[in-house]
Amino acid sequence: MKVNVYSMEGEVKEDIELPAIFNEEYRPDLIKRAVISSQTARIQPWGNDPMAGKRTSAKGWGSGRGTARVPRIKNGARAAFVPMAIGGRQAHPVRSEKNHHEKINIKERRFAIRSAVAATTNKDLIEGRGHVVGDIEQFPIVVEDDICSLKSTKQTRELFKALGVYDDIERSKNSKKIRAGRGKTRGRKYKQSKGPLLVVSEDKGIKLGARNHAGVDVVLVENLNAELLAPGTHAGRLTIFTKSAVEKLGGLFQ
Repeated sequence: MKVNVYSMEGEVKEDIELPAIFNEEYRPDLIKRAVISSQTARIQPWGNDPMAGKRTSAKGWGSGRGTARVPRIKNGARAAFVPMAIGGRQAHPVRSEKNHHEKINIKERRFAIRSAVAATTNKDLIEGRGHVVGDIEQFPIVVEDDICSLKSTKQTRELFKALGVYDDIERSKNSKKIRAGRGKTRGRKYKQSKGPLLVVSEDKGIKLGARNHAGVDVVLVENLNAELLAPGTHAGRLTIFTKSAVEKLGGLFQ
């Protein structure tokens, strides 16, 4: 399949043949597994103190006293140690030894990445994720390598407008809202939709230029993963590739 290569002004410069990775079979089940594996690998082990609620000298009185045979503190009849007592241990505490990581085979993970890359060519999947595509004619969007040198927000804004993806960045900017539930007090107060993904072969300042745009991520093609291509396990992210990044993709994730 051939696609156009656009200049920084949004004009067609040439056309190139996409590598075979863009024709991979769409496997949403493997993509979901790969994304969950990536997310669970970052979970920090946590759990309760194994001795919590057990630091007491309470002892049971034995039978024949007409009371429950639970450990009781010395000075008084208050129960201790047992789960139903005030200040007692938990019945089934969270243990830090638990492994939350959902593993995935290397070949399955690579297959998932190839499948997620191929999904960037499907307009229905891209619109199904909520991206605003407007009058964009082809997917994925391929641009010349000169964009890797853009270092300012103004320059990247003009680039995104020329490519027709700035409306999607505005959508992401307006989607910011306060999270429901306890998560808002635990360092993740706000939620925001993902915008375009920019895949480059080298970084000459483009991360500095694009980081101030809402929802935009920039990644080197070697570091591409299923979570970036399919946030929330849903494939079809609006993606912009540089020409050299597309050429490098042909030999990756095999």
